[in-house]
This record gives sequence, C-alpha cells and structure tokens, in this order.
Amino acid sequence: MKLISNHFMRGCLFALFVAFTGVLTAQTTVNGTVTDADSGDPLIGASVLVTGTTTGTVTDFDGKFSINLPANAESLTISYTGYSTQVVDINGQTTFTVSLSSGELLDEVVVVGYGSVKKSDITGAVVALTEEDFNAGVITSPEELIQGRAAGVQITQTSGEPGAGVNFRIRGTSSVRGNNNPLFVVDGVPLSGENTSADGSISGLGNTTARNPLNFLNPNDIASIDVLKDASATAIYGSRGANGVVIITTKSGAGERGSLSYNFSVGFAAISRRYDLLNADEFLDAYTDFNGAAAAAVLDGGTETDWQDEIFRTGITTNHNLSFGGGNTDGNYRFSVSYMDQEGIVEESGLQRLSARFNGTKKFINDRLTLGTQVTVSDIHDDNVPITTNSGFEGDLLGNILKANPTQPVFRPDGTLNQLSNTEPNPVALLNLYEGFTNTLRMLGNVSADLKIAEGLNFKTVVGLDRSFSSRVDAQSRDLLAGTGVFGIGRLNLNDIQVENDLWENYFTYTRKVGSVDFTGLVGYSYQRFERAGKGAAYADFRTSDLDIMINNLASANQSLGNAGAVGTNSFRTVDELQSYYTRVNFGISDKYLLTATVRADGSTRFGGGNRYGVFPSAAFKWRMIDEGFVPDAFSDLGLRVGYGITGNQELPHNLYQTRQRYSDFNFNNGVDNIDGGNLSTIAFANPDLKWESTAQINAGIDFGFANNRISGSFDYYRKNTNDLLIQITSAQPAVTPFVWDNLDADIINEGVELALNLVAVDKENFGWDISFNAGYNNNVVKNFSGLINTGQINGQGLTGAFAQRIAEGQPLYAYFLREFGGYDAEGVSIYPNGDFQEFVGASPLPTLTGGLTNIFRLGNLDLNIFFSGQFGHSIYSNTANAFFTAGSLANGRNVTRDVVGNGEGPLNAPDVSTRFLEKGDFVRLQNVSLGYTVPVSGNVFSNLRFTVSGQNLFVITGYSGQDPEVSISKPINGVPSIGIDYTAYPRARTVTIGVNASF
Repeated sequence: MKLISNHFMRGCLFALFVAFTGVLTAQTTVNGTVTDADSGDPLIGASVLVTGTTTGTVTDFDGKFSINLPANAESLTISYTGYSTQVVDINGQTTFTVSLSSGELLDEVVVVGYGSVKKSDITGAVVALTEEDFNAGVITSPEELIQGRAAGVQITQTSGEPGAGVNFRIRGTSSVRGNNNPLFVVDGVPLSGENTSADGSISGLGNTTARNPLNFLNPNDIASIDVLKDASATAIYGSRGANGVVIITTKSGAGERGSLSYNFSVGFAAISRRYDLLNADEFLDAYTDFNGAAAAAVLDGGTETDWQDEIFRTGITTNHNLSFGGGNTDGNYRFSVSYMDQEGIVEESGLQRLSARFNGTKKFINDRLTLGTQVTVSDIHDDNVPITTNSGFEGDLLGNILKANPTQPVFRPDGTLNQLSNTEPNPVALLNLYEGFTNTLRMLGNVSADLKIAEGLNFKTVVGLDRSFSSRVDAQSRDLLAGTGVFGIGRLNLNDIQVENDLWENYFTYTRKVGSVDFTGLVGYSYQRFERAGKGAAYADFRTSDLDIMINNLASANQSLGNAGAVGTNSFRTVDELQSYYTRVNFGISDKYLLTATVRADGSTRFGGGNRYGVFPSAAFKWRMIDEGFVPDAFSDLGLRVGYGITGNQELPHNLYQTRQRYSDFNFNNGVDNIDGGNLSTIAFANPDLKWESTAQINAGIDFGFANNRISGSFDYYRKNTNDLLIQITSAQPAVTPFVWDNLDADIINEGVELALNLVAVDKENFGWDISFNAGYNNNVVKNFSGLINTGQINGQGLTGAFAQRIAEGQPLYAYFLREFGGYDAEGVSIYPNGDFQEFVGASPLPTLTGGLTNIFRLGNLDLNIFFSGQFGHSIYSNTANAFFTAGSLANGRNVTRDVVGNGEGPLNAPDVSTRFLEKGDFVRLQNVSLGYTVPVSGNVFSNLRFTVSGQNLFVITGYSGQDPEVSISKPINGVPSIGIDYTAYPRARTVTIGVNASF
C-alpha cells in the first residue's frame, strides 16, 4: 500500500496554488455591492464586467465585488440570471451600490450530466438543491443535507451510529439483488458505489456493516446537489442510471480580493428515546410470578442498575471549517480544510474526519482554453463498538443492555467487572474489553481541459481518480466472558480494503442558433476502471489480555503447543472495466418547444461477450406554454414535459457470467486447535447469456407558477418497469450445477406521482415567510414472476432459520410473510387463527408516501427555518422485540419492557415470527429547526458574521414502540437483501448545535 507523503502533498498543493491564482494587477480598484431591488438580499455570483472588455468579476456570498479598472474604463455592466442588466457609469466613483430588478422568472443553472442547463429548459425530472435548501446541524455525509427535501426521494440512515450507511431511494426500489442506491457523481467523476471500508466480524456477537462511503466529503464544501430522477435525465449515464443520479458540485472561489471564511460549531447529542424497561423491583416481582420467591432471591444481585445509563452518554461534536478563495473572469481558486470530531451517544463510539480540498480553474490563450482541477483528501477514523446485525440469543452490546438483569452490579466489591456467564454478558464488560476502529484514507481528484476549437464548438477531457485505503481492527480481550471462543483465548480480526477508480472522459459540445432554433449537441467517449482488493487475518489464543498489546504486537498470539495462533483468513482482487460511447442533442424552437434525445452504449467486463454491450436511449419533450398567447395572465410559468427512456444496472458482484472457483475463508473454530476453511468451491457457473438489468421509465410532468411565481411548483407522474433482474438462482436438484447467476424472468413496477410546491406567503421589507412542500406517492409490485424468494432473516433464541419476508408475484418487494397472530389461549400460548404457517399479511416495508414541509421566516437580520419530514404506508418488523421482549425471556431471568408483564403470554410460549412483532412505521419528524442571526458589519474586519442555533430530530410523532421508526437493518438470506427490520439498531440522537460563520 503506497501512500502520498506529506511533503509531496504540500508541494502539489503549493504548485496548484501558484499555477491557478497568478498575479492580478491594475491601476484603479473599485468596490461595490449588488442586491435584489425588492428584498434587499445580496445577489451571489452576479457578473460585473468593465463594459466593452473581458475584464470582470463575480459577487461573493455577501453580494460584494472588487475589480481593478483599466485606465480608459467608463462604465460597469452588472447582470444576473433572471434579472434586468444594468450599466453603471464610473465617473470617478470608487464605491457602488447596485440594485437589480427581477421582473423575469428566476432561471438558475442546473447541473446535468456532462453540462448544465437553465432550469426553465429542463425537459426531464430534476430537483436542484443549493446551500439555502440544505439541512443544518451535525451533518456527516452529503445525503443528510437533502434528507426529506425532494419529492420522490427517500433517504434513510440504517442506524444512528456516526457515519452509518444510508439507503438512498429515488422513485422506489427496483432491484432484487443489485445496489438500489443512485449513481453519485462528484465534480464530474462517477463514484464506484461500493463500500470503501471493511465490514467486520466480532466473535460470538455477529457481523457489522461498513460505514457510508460518502463520509469522506465535507458537507461544508458542497455548493449544490442535483437529483436526476427520470430516464430522460439519467440515460446519459446508461448502465448506471437505473436508480437515478445524484450530482454533487463543490464550491468555487469568488471575489477578486479573495475571501477567508471560518465556520465553527459544537453540537450536543443525546438518545432521543429509551426502551421502557423494568426497574429492579419490577423485574424481581415479575420473575417471582413465574419462578417463585426462592428463585428470585438467587437471581437478586442486590443493586439497582440502569444499564442504559451505563452505556449511553451525551455526545459532543465539534466542527471546524476554514476556507480561502477568490477569482475573476480569468479563473478562480478555493482552498479548504476541515476537522470534525463526533462522539456517538454510545460510549466509546465516534468519528473523526480531517479533510482538505482545492478547487481551481484558469483561462489561457485569450480565454479559449480553461484548465481546472478539484482534489479532496480525507483521513477518517471510526471508533467502532460491538453492535451487530445478526447476533444470536447471546445478543450484542445493545441486546445485552435490554436484557441484562437490573439487580446485578456493574462491578464486584473488589472493583473487577461483574461477569456472570458467556450467555448473559455484562454490557459494560462488552464495551471495555473490546477495541475496534477503522482508518480510511481517501483521495478524489480530477484534472480537466476545456478547449474552444471554434465558435460554438468545445472539446473537454477529464482525467479522474479515486483512491481509498482502509484498515479495520476488531479485538476482544481474553478476559471477556461473552459468546463462545473468547474467554481465556482472546480474538483479533484484521481487514484491509484498497479501492481504485480511474476515469478518462472525452466529449465535444457544439452549440448554434439559427433563426428561432437553438441546437446543442454532445458526443463523447468514457473509460472507467474499477479495482478492488483486500485481505484479512485472524489471531487467537493470546498470552495477554491487554488490548493495546494484542493490536500492536501480533506475536502476543500464542503459537506454541501446536496452536496456530494466527491465520490469514483470505484475500481477493477484482478488476472491472466500463467503456462507453454517448451522445445527446437538444433542440429549442422559439424558446417554446424543447427536445432532448440521448443514447449511451456501455460495454462492461462484468458480462459475457454476447451481451457485453448495452444500449440505453431516451427522449424528452417540453412545451413552454407560458410563451403562448392563450395562457391566462394569472400564470407566470407553465410548461408540459414528457419523456421516456431505458437505463441499466450493473452494480452486482464481479464477473458472474463464467465459471469461477475460490478457496473459502480460513478461521478459527470456537477453540484454536482446529482451523476451518480453505475448501475449493465454485462461486459462479458459466452463463454467457447473462445481460444487463434494465429499467424502462416514462415520465409526464407540469411546471407552473402564479402571481409572478409567488406560487410555483411541479407535478409529475412516472412508471418504471425493471426487468432482466440479476440474481443467483438455486437449481432444482439433482442438477449439474447447484446454482447459476441469471436474469430473473420478472418485472418490478414502481408507479407514482410527485408534487413540489413553493409559496412566498409574505414578502415585506422587514418580514418574509416562504413555504416549501414536497410529497411523493409510490406503489411497488412484482409482476410476471413464477418463483418464490425468501429473505428478511430473523435472529434470536429459537429463531434459527426464521425469516419474515418473501418476494412473490403480485406483492411488493420484500413483502412481509408471517404467521397471523391472534392473542394467547388460557395457557399463554400464541393463537394463529389462519393456522400455524406463514402467509402474506398485506404489509410492506416500503413507504407509499413520503414528504417534507419547510417554513422559512425572516425578520430583519433574524431567520428561522422549520422543517418537518414524514413517511407513511409501511410497516416495521421488530426483531428486537421478537428476540428479547417475551415472557419466555423474563422467565429465564432476562429483563423486558413493561408491556410484556401481564400481557397474557405464558413463559413456555415460542416467540414465533408473526404479526405480533409487526408495527406500523408511519411517522412525522421535526427533523430540523435552525435559528440564525446575521450581524450587521461595516466591512472593516468582517465581510460577514453570522450566528446559528439548530436542532435535529427534536420530536417524532409515531405509533412505533421501538426507539425510532426510521431504521432499516439489512437481514439478507443467500445474498438477497431486505429492509424494514429493526434489530438492536444503534439509537438515533436528538442534537442541538451552536455555530458561528465569519468571513473576512
């Protein structure tokens, strides 16, 4: 593993700074401010040109500009998209205040694939979100910035753990086995979409998941996020656009003099909801009812311990962001560095991220050649805790918090940890005698050259690279009495992952206007290479119980007396390549009739020769009816859109079309005398006909505005049909092969509508009130499928082999397949009215309705943003309650929630998988409240000074009995994922953040 040295990195950054900033000189400097004539708000990015020349600049985040004038300058031309242009005479002035009127529709530029387009000219379904739309507070990854902000977009953190993975769904769930997250494109570089850190295995406790691969991006560096939803918008990305595309654009420098900004925030997080567990007295009384006073006396530890208090804490997060940038019409630059230290609400958990970024452009050859670069380097340290997704009856850290005996003390009188048995471990011991962390170094960068060949004809080439190096450690002391194969032995697991993603992009763009016809054509070639490698090692039978020595001195694993002590579990390396050709044409006739057509052909090494290339076309049309004479004057915007296209999905494991064999992982068994693994087995059988998974989508929409756009919005209808689903199919035995990777003969239909509304309720000089609302309805169903696929694994005592979901004809994906629970009989045994077998119960883990509501108030220099989000129409299966909150658990000496006591269940009742543990997941969350005050400044020291207080997850309205309804632990069976199952998930926090933003 080769890492870039600090000296080399500093040298590169310095060279980039010199190359892209240059020295700007002139004779006279003038300053000014550009504002909105109606509201008085500063206009960011307004163009200021010396009339008749190419000398100019753009306004900064406060609407301010500074420009050096040639000796013969007579006037300035100030313009801003959607506003009337003004020409201001200089006449010896050095300070200007310019107010622009907005008599036209605000027509900001939206980033789409390989270019940008005016918002009014968009023919597809695209949501453009900028800084003013972003969520505030403790934000770890870019997805959290826009959670709940876009219609038809569902963003769910898998748990409340710092840096936890995120499920990002655009217009529903389409793939059975493949990745359902969209394609993320950062400053023109498409990311691989795979994990960049390792998951983990904690002996006796289960498996853990990898952290969010987008955590390397500092949210403070992001200028905009554009969500491309329909096929006409995403088809330019072909085989990777089936689940939508999210384009992330980072900030660039502005202002000729340069601007220095520093942001600081501190946040305080606490658990938002605890389980209502029995206290010591209640626990003993309930246990006595089942087992008698004598047994309860033996169980009584003589203390009162709240295990939730022992593990949960108030987590403090600090965030520092420093940036410096500037620019003019010749180029721009921006440097930033940030440090984030986030403590989790579970003791010992957290995330620390140090990141640095540079963005720069520079024009040469009379502005015909533009060179640009963006570079991000991030170093992330994750502090892990033993919380897993599939622990057995022993439970993981959170499971043991829930079931631990509240009468037992944490420590014995001699100060040592009070450990009772390996099946009932002390939660504090689980935490203190475990050490786990992940270190990830990631660099993302690109260099581009844009050459103006002739009038209207440009060529652009982009070279991008994405490098990630990650190491994970999971160590358990031999003093830990938990699970099997740990006590007296000790365990250490090491996992390393290295990811390389290389991009070379080349495309021509031609624009021309002939009479009333505007034409833009794009043709390009792309090559992307994905390499992924990793290795693991396991150590056992340590001669020390000191975790630091175990991790840093691997020879402490005993290798005497015939014991192995250490073993390389396995290694892997895969290389995949994607070669693409694409073209897009845009026609505009009289600015009223707009047509977009796209074709992309992708060739992937993940498929056999016969189906290696897939072709993905799309077309969309927009009629700007607002420009027609028959539209009533009440409308300030009116347009109709319709589009159709086909996109693909190739996000599946490496090379599944030809026969491949692999030696299985080595590992220790519960002891250390025997080593399991090293068996040669087939992981893929030949199927040269394996082909792309594809999604055909139709979209029809209307954009509207009234009263000079004080009321505006859009309404869309869509229908997505995904077929040729990629999946591993088990062969009916006897057969030559036990399984084969194939294209499933089935269709997954997502059909729905989306509504987005914006209302300027009040627009006075000193008071304003804006309202934004979005809602999306989606219906998901499986069609033309003759098979059955089980998923949704359920864990816990007596639940081996249990599952809760099934994929079948006429059902939504991952539909709940359960016994129908009907209460208890006189003996306390469960009643199943429809028989003791599982069936579809008419419930789905997929929300049918998602929405968000934002209210923004402005009073003088104060502003208040209140944001609600919600999801409806889905259900959650509580594996937590199924495994821990039953009368049988209580009778066996485990704590439970108060609702278990007296519910009629008998101590010998089997905790079967049933609708008893299925609950409605509907919720409305006050997701974000932010109060800000902008201090009036003279500009002598500060160009901007702003203070904020924000709250996240302040309350949730829900009927779900668990800690939080917005949770989704994946519980796969045979690699088929699932959602909507809650199993000892890391709790979600309630957070209050105080911040200051200063610019100089």
